[in-house]
Amino acid sequence: MKDIMKLFFTFFKIGAFTIGGGYAMVPVIQKEVVDNAKLITEDEFLDYIAVAQSIPGIIAVNVSTFIGYKLYGFIGAFFICFAVVLPSFVIIVLLANVIMLYGDSIYLIKIFSGVRPAVIGIMMFSVFKLYKPLKKTNFSFFIIILNIVFIIGLNIHPIVSLIVSGIIGGVYGHIYVK
Repeated sequence: MKDIMKLFFTFFKIGAFTIGGGYAMVPVIQKEVVDNAKLITEDEFLDYIAVAQSIPGIIAVNVSTFIGYKLYGFIGAFFICFAVVLPSFVIIVLLANVIMLYGDSIYLIKIFSGVRPAVIGIMMFSVFKLYKPLKKTNFSFFIIILNIVFIIGLNIHPIVSLIVSGIIGGVYGHIYVK
């Protein structure tokens, strides 16, 4: 029980202090769970991200739930999911009240003008961290480019792009990977 409580507070801290939503949380979760605590491997983490991307919900919550389930079963999934969501819920309720009262404040507007670009930087860092352990093959570059073309060029929904990529990966793996 001591270990699950330690993990609960780790994910509570991640939920409380990571600004920018699910994608901004991904590198923090990776650092805490993969790099620091070594509770799962980088390959497992990438697999969880791939699955978390393809199901409804916030990626960080989905990944956290997978990690909790792997480590402690259903109880772990529940506690870790609750831990990562609870701070956001409390903060949203408090911020909603502040914005309702002071939404026109020049100071609040200036604060958000600094937070927005920081979130973009954090998301770019997340992409970099996820790219590093990727097996850099012609096939993986093909899938990356294909998804960029699908999503940006052809405006195909990311879920459809993931499904198509999974099918292509399955066929490729069946034919070429022994």
